[in-house]
Formats: sequence, structure tokens, C-alpha cells
Amino acid sequence: MSPGHSELPADMPAPDAGGCLATREILDRIGDKWSLYIVAVLANGSRRFNELKRGIDGISQRMLTLTLRGLERDGLVTRTMYPTIPPRVDYELTDMGRTLLKPVMALVNWANENQVAIAEAHKRFDEAPEPDQVLVQGVVYQRR
Repeated sequence: MSPGHSELPADMPAPDAGGCLATREILDRIGDKWSLYIVAVLANGSRRFNELKRGIDGISQRMLTLTLRGLERDGLVTRTMYPTIPPRVDYELTDMGRTLLKPVMALVNWANENQVAIAEAHKRFDEAPEPDQVLVQGVVYQRR
């Protein structure tokens, strides 16, 4: 993403305006715990349901089903069912879903590049005394 993408519009709509609500709903979908994983796995082509389940560590069958339905509803994923026994269902990114890969991969790369710095920030934050505490020679005292 270029720096031009980080500039806010001059006339920011109110948070409860229609455009903001729609944007928030879309960001809620792609920003949930599993959607980005699914999009990333589907980046290499169509996958069957169980391939997705095996490729995404920790996702339950129900959560995978719900997330895929949401992505399909948003037009990011297509579901193709084949009349075989047992039924075969393939999922793949739509053209619009593939446009999501560039910003998703930029976010993934940013996270990879900054994971050490973020872990260090967590450590500093977690070790810092609370505002109502004082640290004296390694001992935390509560202010009264």
C-alpha cells in the first residue's frame, strides 16, 4: 500500500452514516479470527472443505462452515458442489476475493516484520508498574 492509502478523506462521514456502517461490517468480516487464514489458504487455488480444515490449525468444523458462508455471502469465495458420493464441495476465491490478497499479504508481511518489536513492547508494557504503583529497587509498591 502506498502512503496515499493512509490519508483520511477530507470529509469524514459520521460513524453512524451508511457508508461507515457498511465499511465496518466488511472490516468485521475480513478482520475476524479466521477469514484471513481462509483467504490466505485459498490464494493457491481451490480447496475442499477438509483440506481447509486440515490447513488451518485450531479451527472447528462449525467455525469453518460459518466463516466460509460469510465469505461467500460477501462475494469473496465461491462454493462449488459436485454430485458425487460422498458429496464434494470446493471453495475458491472470486475475482473480488483475489483483490483482497494484496492488502492481506501486506498485513501478513507487516506482522512478520514487526513481531519481535511487538513482543518487546508487550514485555515492556507488562513489566511497567501501574500508574498507582511505584517500582523501587525491583519491588512494586502500591500508592495510597
